[in-house]
Amino acid sequence: MGMGSASPTIQNDSKRATFSDIKSLIKGPVLIANVLPVFSGFWLALYFSGSLITEQWPLLILIMLGSTLVMAGALVINNWYDVDIDEIMARTQNRPTVTGKISLKIVLWIGIVLSLAGFILLWFTTWEATLYAFIGWFTYVVLYTMWTKRKYTLNTVIGSISGAVSPLIGWAAIESAFHIVPIMLFAILFIFQMPHTFAIAIKKYEEYKAADVAMLPVVHGFSITKRQIVIYIACLLPLPFYLIQLGAFFITVATILNVGWLIIALRGFFSKDDQKWAHWIFLYSVNYITIIFVLAVVVTLPAFQ
Repeated sequence: MGMGSASPTIQNDSKRATFSDIKSLIKGPVLIANVLPVFSGFWLALYFSGSLITEQWPLLILIMLGSTLVMAGALVINNWYDVDIDEIMARTQNRPTVTGKISLKIVLWIGIVLSLAGFILLWFTTWEATLYAFIGWFTYVVLYTMWTKRKYTLNTVIGSISGAVSPLIGWAAIESAFHIVPIMLFAILFIFQMPHTFAIAIKKYEEYKAADVAMLPVVHGFSITKRQIVIYIACLLPLPFYLIQLGAFFITVATILNVGWLIIALRGFFSKDDQKWAHWIFLYSVNYITIIFVLAVVVTLPAFQ
């Protein structure tokens, strides 16, 4: 369905692609957001294993470059497959797959080449890091993009799994990720993505509805979506306490952030402007996850001095 319905205009690749087109193709902001937890996972694995970053520069370069390429490849293939949806949704109508600045055939090859290059680089790290990267790639490209996105509201859960493996990739480059810290970072990332994505779905409700994408607000309405947002944010509350090894300051800040987000979520039941409320949930979510993963690095900095 997705990749076969492009119009002749989209097939036209005579126009020169600009930097903004490339950034749009690899979904720049999404890519950056996924790369930060890879570094945090790597850094914390160094901290807990007693390794020095000065001894691990080659490994850091490999893991960061490899994971970035794999994620970029997955995002590009998503753009290739979703061109028919992107034509309908206002926020995606400037993507080069829609404007025709890059042909769909070339887009697909870019996605494949980026993915393969990333996996080759990751193979020089550890098999476990490569495995987590593959799980993320396969979940996003096949299970999310090609299977659940158009059919089931479960698509958000599936998509969240692919986004949550990033700290495991970073950690596993140093040692096995069967450790409470990367597992909890995975859990935080997974749960965070649910209210984050639901907020976007409320904000872009009309677009998702027009494109017939099975997002929760489109299928079941705003009321259930608001309840789900509150439930998932509430599930974040105990998680910082499993990260006691990161210290009291980390737990305190993370808990304050969780409580603040929960309060904003609860206000949704009394909100008269759902779009404005959803925008606040979205903004909070972006800052929340950035602070959590930057803070996890900052609180362990003294150990490396």
